[in-house]
Amino acid sequence: MSILADRPRLEARSLPRPLHTVPRRAVAITLIAGVLAPGLANACSTCGCSLNSDWSSQGYAITTGLHLSVREDYFDQSQLVSGTDTISRSSISFPADQEVQQKTINRVTLLGADYNFSRYWGLSVQLPYTDRHHQTIAAGDTDISTSNARGIGDLRVLARYQGISDDAGIGLQFGLKLPTGRFTQNFESGPQAGARLDRGLQLGTGTTDALLGVYKSGYLSQSIGYFGQAMAQIALDARAHFRPGNSLNVNFGLRYLDAGRFVPQLQLNLHSEQRESGSQADRPNSGATLAYLSPGIGIKITPRLDAFAFVQLPIWQRVNGLQLEPRRLWSVGAQYRF
Repeated sequence: MSILADRPRLEARSLPRPLHTVPRRAVAITLIAGVLAPGLANACSTCGCSLNSDWSSQGYAITTGLHLSVREDYFDQSQLVSGTDTISRSSISFPADQEVQQKTINRVTLLGADYNFSRYWGLSVQLPYTDRHHQTIAAGDTDISTSNARGIGDLRVLARYQGISDDAGIGLQFGLKLPTGRFTQNFESGPQAGARLDRGLQLGTGTTDALLGVYKSGYLSQSIGYFGQAMAQIALDARAHFRPGNSLNVNFGLRYLDAGRFVPQLQLNLHSEQRESGSQADRPNSGATLAYLSPGIGIKITPRLDAFAFVQLPIWQRVNGLQLEPRRLWSVGAQYRF
C-alpha cells in the first residue's frame, strides 16, 4: 500500500498483557488488521496503497495451518503534484512541452494464502489483480490518450520467522516479488494509440525484487495494542531497459481492544521510493516520499471469518517532477482461518 495482501499474526508481546488475558474476541477480530501491502507504486504516479494489513506483524497469535485472505483497494489519482505543491490544470496550456497526466483510477484485488508451519515459521503468497484506467495528454498533444489495464500483477512470496524473542513479538520477513504481471501494454485510444504505455503503469515491472522486512508488536496498556513494521523492496535486475526504483514502507499502528466485536485502529503509513532507471524509465517523473494517516476498523463476523475497512488520507507528499496522487485511498478485506 508497497507493496502492495496478507498474513498471520503473533502472540502476546512485550508489555504486560499476556495472550490469555486478551479478550478472545478482540484477538480474533484484530487478525483483520493485516494483509501485506502490495507495492502498487507507479512510476508516473508513485502513490500506491501502503496500508499494513499484515496480520502477523500486528501482534496477535494465529493458529497453525492455512489462512486465505482477500483485500480490495480503490484509489483515484486525479491530483497533480510537483514537489510538495498541488498544481492546477488550468495553469497549463496545451500543447505542453511535457506529459500532463489527467487521471488514473485503480481497483486492485489482492488474493492471499498464508500457511503457518509453527508458532515461529510461516509462508505467505499474494497475487494482485489490477483494473486500471489511465488518461494523459502527452508532450506536444492537445487531446487525451487512454489505456485500460486488466490482469494479474507480480506475485509476492514471503517467509517469516518470529522466534527471535520468547514471546514471538519480533519478526523477520524475507522473500521475492516475481515478474508474473504483463509489461507490454499499449495505449488504446487518442493520439498515442498503439504507443507503449509507461512502464510504471504496466501490470508488472518485469523484474525480480527482493523483499526484506522486520516487525515488532506489543501492548501499551490492557486495552491498547501497537505494532511497527518496515519492508524494503529492492530490484535485483533490469528488464527491457527498465529498472524500478527501490522502495521502503514503514508502518506504525495502534488499536483499541475493549470494544467487543469491533477493533478501532489507526495507522501511520510512510512510503519512500527512488527514481526508476533505464531507457524505458520516466526518470524525471518518478520517485516520491509519501505519508498517510489511516483510520480503520476490524470486525469479528464468525469464529473463523474476520473483516476490516480502512481509509488512507495523505498528510504529506513530496514527488519528483509532475505526478498524479490521490486525495484518499479505500481498502476493505477479509480473512478466513481453516
